[in-house]
Amino acid sequence: MATVITHAIAAGALSIIAPSALPRARLALTLAILSAAPDVDVIGFHFGIAYGDQLGHRGFTHPILFAAITAFVAPFIAFPRLPRLSRTWWTLVGLLFVATVSHGILDAFTDAGLGIGFFIPFDDTRYFAPWRPLATSPLDIGAFINGPAGRILINELTWVGLPLAGFLGLWHFIRWRRGR
Repeated sequence: MATVITHAIAAGALSIIAPSALPRARLALTLAILSAAPDVDVIGFHFGIAYGDQLGHRGFTHPILFAAITAFVAPFIAFPRLPRLSRTWWTLVGLLFVATVSHGILDAFTDAGLGIGFFIPFDDTRYFAPWRPLATSPLDIGAFINGPAGRILINELTWVGLPLAGFLGLWHFIRWRRGR
């Protein structure tokens, strides 16, 4: 898996394209939390759920269906005053969906594991991207910190952080040009 840091930063950056009616800080925090939420499935290991099961790691909390459900439920919790079914509400739902589904997409680019169950519960097949440049982070925080933390973070900076910075720079440049 990619680190929670990379998941959160990549999704939180989506807040810059949101309508101004949405509070940026709350939106960025919500996007970051939802992007990391799929890894809640690691608690299954403590209950004897195998990695490859539908409820295992990269299983039920990583598919498109989970992202869609999460995107529709989260506005009621994080943005309760936002008018339902308004254009801003639908934009928020879309951003929340992208943030949540981005977790599985990033994980599909990692170099280890069993793949991502994008279509669970309808199909148990696990998928990887055809190109997998991201180093997989250990699930255990102690193993991460005492092991490959630096190498993994540099790898993620190279393959996710720098392209994201380029996108954000381009986005700001386009907005600046339009404002002139």
